[in-house]
Parts: sequence; structure tokens; C-alpha cells
Amino acid sequence: MLVRQTGDRTQIAILEDNILVEHYVNRSSNISYVGNVYLGKVQNVLPSMEAAFVDIGKGRNAVLYAGEVNWDESGLSDNKERKIERVLKTGQSVLVQVTKDPIGQKGARLTSQISLPGRYLVYVPGGGMSGISRRLPDSERNRLKDVLKDLITDEEGVIVRTAAEGASEDELTRDVVRLKAQWEDIKKKSETTSTKAPSLLYGEPDMTIRVIRDIFNEDFNKMTVQGADAWDDIQNYLGHIAPELMAKVEKWTGSKDVFTEHRVDEQLAKALDRKVFLPSGGSLVIDRTEAMVVIDVNTGKFIGKGGNLEETVTKNNLEAAEEIARQLRLRDLGGIIVIDFIDMILESNREQVLRRLVECLGRDRTKHQVAEVTSLGLVQMTRKRVGQGLIEAFSTTCDNCGGRGIHVHMEPVDKKKLDREITPTTEVELDTPEESPEPIAEAKDESEEARPRFGRRRRRAASSGVLTPKS
Repeated sequence: MLVRQTGDRTQIAILEDNILVEHYVNRSSNISYVGNVYLGKVQNVLPSMEAAFVDIGKGRNAVLYAGEVNWDESGLSDNKERKIERVLKTGQSVLVQVTKDPIGQKGARLTSQISLPGRYLVYVPGGGMSGISRRLPDSERNRLKDVLKDLITDEEGVIVRTAAEGASEDELTRDVVRLKAQWEDIKKKSETTSTKAPSLLYGEPDMTIRVIRDIFNEDFNKMTVQGADAWDDIQNYLGHIAPELMAKVEKWTGSKDVFTEHRVDEQLAKALDRKVFLPSGGSLVIDRTEAMVVIDVNTGKFIGKGGNLEETVTKNNLEAAEEIARQLRLRDLGGIIVIDFIDMILESNREQVLRRLVECLGRDRTKHQVAEVTSLGLVQMTRKRVGQGLIEAFSTTCDNCGGRGIHVHMEPVDKKKLDREITPTTEVELDTPEESPEPIAEAKDESEEARPRFGRRRRRAASSGVLTPKS
């Protein structure tokens, strides 16, 4: 893990075998709201949409869907029909937590089922959900169940992280006690008459601490930090929460930038391209639409070595499946994703490619689901979208075309005329050395003028090919 702080911007890169697989970026002027707990004020309830718009003090109203309402907390018994207009009224104060940042024209997504993340587990005060990471072995899951049985009441719930593997009973106890204290503080603030909606009751730490809390564990070889403020924050956090990981943290002292030294900037630039080249010569084309992300797989220059067409296509698709899993994590693509692999005849080959994709996605911590191959040979999948992706972080919409990538004219376009208009019109002359005789230059001028060409006349230097403007 590499952490680079420059000015008000902090970037975190996660490398596997020196290959960039995940990237996080944040500015102090662009803070994420995910995880924050607010006392919001209901602005409007739409029964037909089964949703309510809630003011959390961020300008644009956030949306709370009926599926995210805590019905038990609202006092609605099971035998009554669960409708959002029964529990929420305009002007009412409601305790909510942000689950998704505003994206485009959509406001933030909310839930009234509060959950507080810790180092080893996520504490759910209202109960309703409990679980242990499936990545842990059965023996470890049973041990954690026994430890947490005495720490959590029946009205509470916990979701145990993978980082809890090997954690002692004291470490788990400290995590639970700290999270319970946070919840009591939130509850006290929400019930205080001096707290007026909308207001922030609990704010998640900045991105650096949040990523380290959720991701950094014993599986990492090391963490390299560039930036004095980031170094101090990380030392203070890990020294208090996970001192055993301090041995893996080092401060960058090199003369070069830490991202440049590890070629992160170079890999980021490639990740911003529409086209991704595969090691064997194939390529991926990744396009984003309003409804979904579409990925097309091409063989490109990959012609295989021996075998037949089916074998060549399968090898290319297997390589593409590995790269697609990496690109989804790196670009943080979310929503509906459709992958158009190259057609394969054998069912066994199609299943092999699908297994490879699912296997490579096993490292992706973001919730996702891969569906079966459709009758058209397309692979459909979904991936949870939480915040802005890589493209949103490093781009702005074009003012001229509005992001479409084309200019629309009111009349059909004359392609030949357009080609003439875009021909460079800068007049250049031959950069003739002093010892070259003048008549040769004049003869070249006449031959140049005799050639028909569009636009104004251009001449190229015969010796170096460099074009120089006419003085």
C-alpha cells in the first residue's frame, strides 16, 4: 500500500505484484459523506415511489427508500402493512446514515438502519443483521461466535470482518466497547432538544484512516507513506488501534515521488483510457452509458500459437477475464456491467471463462454478483456503486459537446469539405542550410507549387523532416 499526500490531496494505491489494482483519491474540499450519521428532516414523502426525501444539510436532498427504513424502531408491528407514509411525515426529524454519495443528478442514498464500522467488526445497534466473513475458516468462525456471545445482546447485531482472524478476546472487547460508546453518544445527541435537524451527529474519519481501517491488515507486506500530515495521522491511528501493524509502516525518504518510483502514475494514465491492451495482443474496450458499463473483448494482434480458432479465442477470453476483474477494481466501476467475450462454441470453454472471471473477482471487496451467460453470449454482472469512480475523479465534462464526444450539426456534414477545413494552414518553408545553393531551393519551390493540394502550401525539410514557421 502506497500513501501520497500532496497539498490538500491524498491518494492511496494498492499494488499486487507491483501491479496497481485499487486506487483511492480524496481532496479536503471534496469529502465523502458515506458512513456519516445525521439527524435529518423529512422534506417530502412519495408513497407512489415508496421513498422520502430528507434534508441532511448538504443542499441537495437525500433519498430514503422504504426498504432502508428501520420498521422495528418505527414501532410498526409485523401484522401491519409496511408503508413509508405510515412512519414518516413531512417536517419530521429522522436519524439516518449515508450509504452512497451523490452521483451526477442523483442525491445521496440513506438508511435508517445505523451501522458503525470498527477495526474488527461492524456494530449494528438496532440488530436485524449479524454475520461473520465467509473468508474465515469454520474453526475461526466458531471461536469468534463464542467470544462475541457474551459481548452482544439479543437486541444488537455485529458483522465480523476478515481482519478479526486471530484477534484476541481483549481486542474484540475493546472494539465493541468503543463502538457502543459511539452509539450512545449519537443517541444522546439526537435526543437532546438543542439539536435541530438537519445536523451531523457522527462523521466518518477522512479517507486515509477509513481505507487503512477497512483494508490494511496482516496480508500486506508493507505500507509506504509520503507526506508529514498523513504520516502523523497513520501513526496515531495504528498506534492506538493496531500497534502490531506498525512494523509494516515506513516513511518514504526517497528523492523521487513515491508514485513515480513505483510507476503508479503511468498505470493510472492507462486506466483512464477507453482501450486496454492485453499482454498477448488482445484488447478491451470499456464504454460507460447512462444505464450500464459495456466491455467488449477483441483479439487484436493475438493470433495464438498452433491449435485452432476455438483454442485461440478461449485463451484470449481467459486473459481478458483476469484483466476485466482488475479494471473493475481499479476504475471502481459500478451498476450493471455487460461483458461481450469473443464467441466460443464449446460449453466447457464458456464455463471455464466464467469460472476464471468469478475466481479473479474473489479479491474484490466491493459487493458484486455474476449472472450466467445469456443466449447472446454476454456475461451480465452487477457491482455495488458507492462513490465516484476513477474517471469522475480525474475528468470534467466537455463544455462543447456535453460529454457526447461529437458535435451535432443542423445539416448533413460534407466530409470532404470538413477535411479541407481541418488541414493545417500554417505556412512553412524549407530550413535551408547556409552552404546550400539558392537555385536548388527555388527549383524545389516551383515543384511544390505545381502539386495540387488542399489548404495553404506546406513544405517539409528534406534533411530532418522538421517543419519551421515562415519568418
